[in-house]
Amino acid sequence: MKDLRIIVTGGTIDKVHDPRTEGLSFAPDGATHLPEMLRIGRCHFPTVELLMLKDSLYFDDADRAAIAGAVAAAPEEAVVVTHGTGTMGDTARFLAPRIGDKTVVLTGAMRPFSLYTSDGEFNLGGAVVAAQLLGHGVWGVMNGRVFAAAELNKNTEQGRFDV
Repeated sequence: MKDLRIIVTGGTIDKVHDPRTEGLSFAPDGATHLPEMLRIGRCHFPTVELLMLKDSLYFDDADRAAIAGAVAAAPEEAVVVTHGTGTMGDTARFLAPRIGDKTVVLTGAMRPFSLYTSDGEFNLGGAVVAAQLLGHGVWGVMNGRVFAAAELNKNTEQGRFDV
C-alpha cells in the first residue's frame, strides 16, 4: 500500500452548526473533524495536514495554487484532499496539469460530519482506498463512484455527483 496524506481544505464535511446564526460554519477553534473520522473508521495510517478551512464557493486560483503547492510538497505519492462540493470539479481540473507523479483524490460531503447523518465518512473511506489503488492523476470520489477530474461534476438537482 502507498503512504497517504490527507490535506484538509474545508467544505461541508468540516462544518458545524452555529447556534447563534442557525447556519453552518467552521469550528471556532479552527479544528478539523478528520482525525475523529479516521479514528471511528480505525484508519490509523494517514498523515492529516490542515491547509485551510474555507467554503469552496469562495475559492479562487490563489487557494487552488495553495492546494497544488501542498500536494507538491507532500512526500507521499497518494494524497486525499477534502474539499467543498460546490467547486470540487473546478479544483480537480486546476490541479490535473500541476500534480506530477502523484495520485490525488478529492472528496467531501453534502452534509457535515458533525450532524451524524453525513455522507462524509463513506466518501472519505472511498477516497482513502481509491488514492492507494488508482494510477497517477486527479480523481474525485463521491457517492460510491470514482470520477476522473474532467468528469467530476456536482448535480445540484439530484444532490449527488454524476457523469
